[in-house]
Amino acid sequence: MELARATNRSVRLRNRGALLTRLFLNGPLTRQDLVRSTGLSQPSVSNVVSDLIEEGLVAEAGAAESDGGRPSMMLRIAPRFAFLVGVDVGETRVRVELFDFAMTLLSSAEYPLDPARTEPAEVAGHVLAGIDAVAGAAGVRPADVLGVGIGVSGVVSQGEHAVVHAQALGWDRVPLEQLIAAGTDLPLHIDNGAKTLGQAEMWFGAGKGARHAVFALVGSGVGAAVVAGGATYRGASSSAGEWGHTTLVYGGRLCRCGARGCLEAYVGAEAIIDRYREARGGRPVPGEDEESQLNALIVDAAAGSATARRVLDETAAFLGAGVANLINLFNPERVVLGGWAAMALGDLLPAVREAAGRQALREPYEQASIELCRLGVDAVALGAATLPVARFLADGGVRR
Repeated sequence: MELARATNRSVRLRNRGALLTRLFLNGPLTRQDLVRSTGLSQPSVSNVVSDLIEEGLVAEAGAAESDGGRPSMMLRIAPRFAFLVGVDVGETRVRVELFDFAMTLLSSAEYPLDPARTEPAEVAGHVLAGIDAVAGAAGVRPADVLGVGIGVSGVVSQGEHAVVHAQALGWDRVPLEQLIAAGTDLPLHIDNGAKTLGQAEMWFGAGKGARHAVFALVGSGVGAAVVAGGATYRGASSSAGEWGHTTLVYGGRLCRCGARGCLEAYVGAEAIIDRYREARGGRPVPGEDEESQLNALIVDAAAGSATARRVLDETAAFLGAGVANLINLFNPERVVLGGWAAMALGDLLPAVREAAGRQALREPYEQASIELCRLGVDAVALGAATLPVARFLADGGVRR
């Protein structure tokens, strides 16, 4: 009898999770849409939907268009059921954002970091301050927050507590989850920032509908998330996707990780600016931070500077070669370029495609599209906010 009860409960949770996932990713939908997309019976869908409406998880969203028969009622995720915090721990700033359960941005806060010295305790303090700030600005109680997702640079080792390894930041086995947990009781979910960007684009952006894709994050540094068969490929210890530290030029420019010739040493924002400074004979690049300095390069190129144009052309070629490596290795349907630097350099996309076509094998190249991300510079934080949602859906819509 106990086994039967356990089995019935597990089936019920699985059905709840399936329906909620469809509504979360593709809603609003009718009950009949849910029957078709999940393969569940009409009575099962009706029973589960009734429970979800009663619990406040799902809401009716008006009648669907009718061709003459009785109109069906549309269903959607209830936006005010819970709230989510997404955090982007970049190399120059910490951005904290609050979303409702329909992933609508409600408030945000930003805290600058010194890229030359990123202290874990300072990052944890900014995250905690940001959680309070965005919740307060939106009038949201901590008890109504489902969880906090955090996207960070480097390798994130998952376990009882997430530990971050980020050579470029000088972080070695940093217990970031414990540092943040010391100041909040909210559930924490930490992952690599490229992987959170990839999840956001898979759920809501340029990766939607793809089964095999690579999401490249180009900011101060460079990373990637590889999606194979609809699931993120993590490798033996979750470090898969460190694309920025694949070798582009053997014995080439010194990378922040300590190796030479890494892709990041050529196409990361810091490296692009450094190459421009060298091309200018060592003269400083105008601008107070990396974003303004990269913009100065782009403006100079547009104004007719041959030096700036050459640096951008080289950057497109280097980035195209890196994309070709991704295509040859993973045979994706799509390669999506995201991150603030990739967005700033968006006009280079045709040249990147051309360079990738020269370097990649013809057959896999012709099967892949290369495009910019659709969610903009906030994709890392948005993807981070989906981490507690993914856990919630996997648990059948039941809070742990």
